[in-house]
Amino acid sequence: MRTPPPFDLSGRAALVTGAGSPTGIGYAAARLLGDLGASLTLAATTDRVHERAAELGARGIPTLGVVGDLTREEDASSLVAQAYAAHGRLDILVANAGMVSALDGDYLAGSIDETDPQRWRASLARNLDAAYLTCRAALPHLRASGAGRIILVSSVTGAAMAMRGEVAYAAAKAALVGLARALSVDEARHGVTVNVVAPGWIATGSQTPGEVTEGELVPAGRSGTADEIAAAIAFLASPGAAYITGQVLLVDGGNSIAEERRTPGP
Repeated sequence: MRTPPPFDLSGRAALVTGAGSPTGIGYAAARLLGDLGASLTLAATTDRVHERAAELGARGIPTLGVVGDLTREEDASSLVAQAYAAHGRLDILVANAGMVSALDGDYLAGSIDETDPQRWRASLARNLDAAYLTCRAALPHLRASGAGRIILVSSVTGAAMAMRGEVAYAAAKAALVGLARALSVDEARHGVTVNVVAPGWIATGSQTPGEVTEGELVPAGRSGTADEIAAAIAFLASPGAAYITGQVLLVDGGNSIAEERRTPGP
């Protein structure tokens, strides 16, 4: 049997959530998956996802844009159904939606004293439930693919370390790792792999000035780029990653392994 080229996604269909921002990880991942040959469905909470879909369509990539709230089971199910109807298959799911919604600029940050049960549930819904609901809806099609790929976009926060005043976000992002590992065990017999990409400080349009400063303090001396996260996602989505499942890939410029933050001497 001929081994497929390790990064060729021709004939495959990918669904990428959280892909509305022109500078975000979701759109960068979708663009790269499309350039590698995949047909695409993009999801976001606002109509700007149609702009992203049009941009990719202009590159010759078959792309559908869908607006929805993936914390709602009916929206997640509708998204998957539309993706399948558009392309006749679904092979790759990149669950990137989370952190903050364009419809609601509240990051839901806070210490445990500042995080009442309503904010706690809202953060878990945005950062964990959306991935769970989308995975649950997509899995029948991913199993049928025989080479399904799920990539959950988490964060170094929760998956490897923590920030001050982020109890709900850290809990949700850590839970994505548990979800991925449980799914990887259950779904391996169907040929579905499930992995996590955990970004560190990334220079997107939503990065704050304080986060820019933090990025300058990592061993690499800078924040990462959305394209660098996209490259990790594309690798895990590729045929060449068929024997990798249940793993967490930290893309953080060495931030999670550096104990010292002082500037080294000459």
